[in-house]
Amino acid sequence: MLDFIIKRLIQVVIVVFLALTAVFFLIRLSGDPTTLFLPPDAPREQIEEYRELLGFNRPLYVQYTDFMKGAIQGDFGESLRSGDDALGLVLERMPATFQLAFSALLLSIIIAIPLGVLSAYKRNTLFDKASVGITVIGQAIPSFWFGLILIFIFAAQLKFFPSSGGGSVNHMVLPVITLALYSVSRFVRFTRSAMLDVLNKDYIRTTKAAGTPTSTLIMKYALKNSLIPILTLIALDLGVLLGGAVITEAVFSWPGVGRLLHQSLMNRDFPIVLAGVFIIAIIYAVINFITDILYAYVNPQIRVK
Repeated sequence: MLDFIIKRLIQVVIVVFLALTAVFFLIRLSGDPTTLFLPPDAPREQIEEYRELLGFNRPLYVQYTDFMKGAIQGDFGESLRSGDDALGLVLERMPATFQLAFSALLLSIIIAIPLGVLSAYKRNTLFDKASVGITVIGQAIPSFWFGLILIFIFAAQLKFFPSSGGGSVNHMVLPVITLALYSVSRFVRFTRSAMLDVLNKDYIRTTKAAGTPTSTLIMKYALKNSLIPILTLIALDLGVLLGGAVITEAVFSWPGVGRLLHQSLMNRDFPIVLAGVFIIAIIYAVINFITDILYAYVNPQIRVK
């Protein structure tokens, strides 16, 4: 078990390292940010002086080496706009992002698991076909487009909810529904598939033939044995929701990390982007790590593989 944990920890470090490296070089391809901080008619000497002040006149490999040395110590530099600590700015926004992601995850579980169970139990009925069709549409619709549609209907036309901002439950409704759309569709399909596998087992047929009530058959024997892969998917999906919150927060101007990253990308505020990617990569990798450990604990075959 210890070897398994060490291997997974090494994988966590590699994932975070590769994520930071890829984002570092990709955002450098977006161009020199110094031109955004100076007037369009700024003289060449002033531009060069500002580039030297920010350190962008150094060779790229030197910038990368210094960045990685700082990242190991938790130092991602200061915001090019405000001059505040980049990592501190990201951490300030994390509670709002967690609030949105966990609410979307909870909504997904409440809707998807009962729907997936019913869909499996009523296999090949009109209800099942409608459920599968809706989940396919839900996975195909881009979240930003769905969010804009919700804003148009429920904010602009009906005026039920505010279209942007944060701070109250009303502000959360539309962003949470938007963010949960893909997860609901995914959970329904996965729950249905897991339940169908269990419902076709011999012991389920035997239990049914013995006259066990349907509710007991579903809840005690079928759903309980389907929960391990479903719980694994739910745990992994939290990382997906945190990543997907970037677009949703930008659409609804939600004051979280996603909106901060979007604004920083537009302003080429590199330190904040890298600090945000670091935090999201760490969270995603740690969630995967904990899930792997729990899975290996429950199923020893995983450790052998």
